[in-house]
Amino acid sequence: MKLFYADHFVLPLPEGHRFPMEKYSRLRQRLRNDGEFDECDFRVPRAADDATLGLAHCPDYVARVSRGALTRQEIRRIGFPWSPEMVERSRRSAGATLEACRAALIDGVAANLAGGTHHAFRDRGEGFCVFNDAAVAARALRAEGRVQRIAIVDCDVHQGNGTASILANDDAVFTFSIHGAKNFPFHKETSDLDIELPDDTGDDTYLAALDDGLVQVFSRIDAQLVIYLAGADPFEDDRLGRLRLTKAGLARRDAQVLNACKARGIPLAVAMAGGYARNIDDTVDIHAATILTAQRLFA
Repeated sequence: MKLFYADHFVLPLPEGHRFPMEKYSRLRQRLRNDGEFDECDFRVPRAADDATLGLAHCPDYVARVSRGALTRQEIRRIGFPWSPEMVERSRRSAGATLEACRAALIDGVAANLAGGTHHAFRDRGEGFCVFNDAAVAARALRAEGRVQRIAIVDCDVHQGNGTASILANDDAVFTFSIHGAKNFPFHKETSDLDIELPDDTGDDTYLAALDDGLVQVFSRIDAQLVIYLAGADPFEDDRLGRLRLTKAGLARRDAQVLNACKARGIPLAVAMAGGYARNIDDTVDIHAATILTAQRLFA
C-alpha cells in the first residue's frame, strides 16, 4: 500500500495556532514504527501544477494563492497565514490525493496521509482548506482517461461544502457527505447525498445511517474509484466534533466503507481529513487505525 505525505513541508504558524499540524508527522512516524510498511511504501508526492488545480479551481484564485495576493479577509477565512510553504504544501497535498488515486487503480488501495481539504471552493478557501484535493483528483483522473465515474465518500464530521459546490453539476462524480447537522459550515451546500446527524448521535445510529448511505451511493453510481475522506473528528473527545463516536465506532465505520468497496471490486483512495482531539495521540490513533485497516483488508 503506497502512502503519500508532505508533512516535511512545515508551515510557519503562529504560537498557539489551533490547527494540529503535528498530527501528520506523528501519523507517518507511527506507521513507520508499526512494521507493516516498507520504507518504499512512503512517498513524497509531486506538487499539483496550475493546469491540474485549474480543473477544479479558478485560474485567478490559483494564481493569487501562488503569488501571495489574497486579501486579508480571504486569508482569515482559510485560517492559515500566507507563506511560500503554505502554497507548496497545499499543492503537494492535492498532488498526494491524485497520486494515491492513481496508485489505488493499480494496487486496489492507497492513501494520502493528509488531505481531505473539502471546504475549499472553486474561487476561495476556508476552514484550513486552500485547494480541494478530492475535487482536483477526480477531475484530473477523468481528464487523464483513467476512470469515468467516481464516488467521494466524506465521513468528516463537517459537510464537504466546497466539494459539493465544485462538483454540483458534474454527473460523473457522486458526492456523499455524512456529517453533523449543527456543525460548521453553518450554510450547507447540496451534495448528491447528504446525511445530517444530530449532536451526540453515537456509534450505532451513525453506523446505521452510514450503511444506508453507502447502499444509496452504489445504487446511484457505478463507481470505478472511491475517494474516502476518513475524518477522525466524529470522535467523542474531538474539540470540533459533536457526534460522540468512540474509537471502536470509528474503526467499524472504516470497515464498513472499506468492505463496501472491496466487495464491489472498487479501488479506494483514502485521505485523512479532520481530527482535533484534545489529546493529539487520539487523533493519530484513529488515523493510523484507518490506514492499517485498509492495508489488512486489501492485502
